[in-house]
Amino acid sequence: MSSENIKQGNPLAEEKIGRLIARFAVPAIISMLVSSLYNIVDQIFIGQGVGMLGNAATNIAFPVSIICTATALLLGIGSASNYNLEAGAGRNDRAAGIAGNGLAMLVICGVVIGAVVLIFLNPLLHLFGVTKEILPYAQDYTGITAIGIPFLILTTGGNHLIRADRSPTYSMTCMLTGAILNTILDPLFIFVCHWGIKGAAAATVIGQVVSGLMVIYYFSKKRKMDLKRSMFVPKAGYLKMIVSLGMASCINQIAMAIVQITMNNTLRYYGAQSMYGSEIPLACVGVISKVNMVFMAIAIGIAQGCQPIWGFNYGAHNYDRVREAYKKAFAICIVLGVVFFGCFQLFPRQIVSIFGSGSEAYFHFAERYFRIFMFVTFLNGIQPMSSGFFTSIGKSKLGIVVSLTRQIIFLLPLILIFPLFMGIDGVMYAGPIADGAAALVAIIFAEREMKALQQGNVVLE
Repeated sequence: MSSENIKQGNPLAEEKIGRLIARFAVPAIISMLVSSLYNIVDQIFIGQGVGMLGNAATNIAFPVSIICTATALLLGIGSASNYNLEAGAGRNDRAAGIAGNGLAMLVICGVVIGAVVLIFLNPLLHLFGVTKEILPYAQDYTGITAIGIPFLILTTGGNHLIRADRSPTYSMTCMLTGAILNTILDPLFIFVCHWGIKGAAAATVIGQVVSGLMVIYYFSKKRKMDLKRSMFVPKAGYLKMIVSLGMASCINQIAMAIVQITMNNTLRYYGAQSMYGSEIPLACVGVISKVNMVFMAIAIGIAQGCQPIWGFNYGAHNYDRVREAYKKAFAICIVLGVVFFGCFQLFPRQIVSIFGSGSEAYFHFAERYFRIFMFVTFLNGIQPMSSGFFTSIGKSKLGIVVSLTRQIIFLLPLILIFPLFMGIDGVMYAGPIADGAAALVAIIFAEREMKALQQGNVVLE
């Protein structure tokens, strides 16, 4: 199929880049923010209605959420990236087959992970750094939310394919509907029904189920891609392609889970040796991690929204449009990073207060952690956005390397080494060093790729 035939009638090849980014990235950002809101809204209402131990419990449970997101991104981004590359090259049947395989695996993996969490609940919570005081709250919250894991994974992964199918608004609606339900039901279940942390978990599950059903409805009734029943049978060749392009985003999330688990155990150990004790650092870092998710959700949403633009135009050899889209996404990430940096430095106490009250020691630790650990926020959007860019154009290995830089290559060693000399403060100072180094690596690789695109010297891995 000729390049002109591929371009004809497809806005990804013809529409202005700025307009395309707004059209695709804004719904993707909202979808990611809505996904983050599940955790944030729970954290706010639990903090107000249950207290500090409830906040700490959601922090202990957070690795489960990260693992679910990792699986969803592995299959969702892997499927969507391949779908766009194949569609851009005019191979529509192959593109649809990859999408069908991705959807089938999202369902299978969701059921398996949910079952594993329920069966091995207590060992997992101890692995994640729970203390005796936090354990009952963590058991209630994690045990109930595990029921919604299949729907969470289907929704998070399926929405990438909905966007790839050129329906970004419906994708946003799926996520938004579940989040609105969660926001309404949280105070009802916690404060009116007096279900405590169980109520927050139940509200989360109900929202996830509704969003998941909307994804199922889309692919049953509203899809544009030509899916056939046979395409839902997993095929090794397609799965290999999906994993190849989804691995970078997955590894980034798995790295976050590993770092979160290590962080929790480090905070528990060194917190016990400090004036704060173990529970205050665990609760504070849980709150701050959720707040930081808002910024990271926007950065990842920009990458996800640009992914169809990058992937399609790369597949269609429109390299100037690929470069333009990356440069615009880079500029947006920098501007947003500066805004969040200002908020984190100027208003840490006010932000933490939204999530409930605490002792003066609680707020003192939270303020210091915000200002020190988040000091390089103005650069933090570059690494996840660049990792998504490399994955979208088929450079899976490079995407994996960039995705590993902050969490595994830099942050993990630093949060193990620095506390040996600085106590719990070592965790705080590890953050900005890792963030700055990861941003620098992403910029170097991206600049090299921009030059290759300008010269037309590009090949898929």
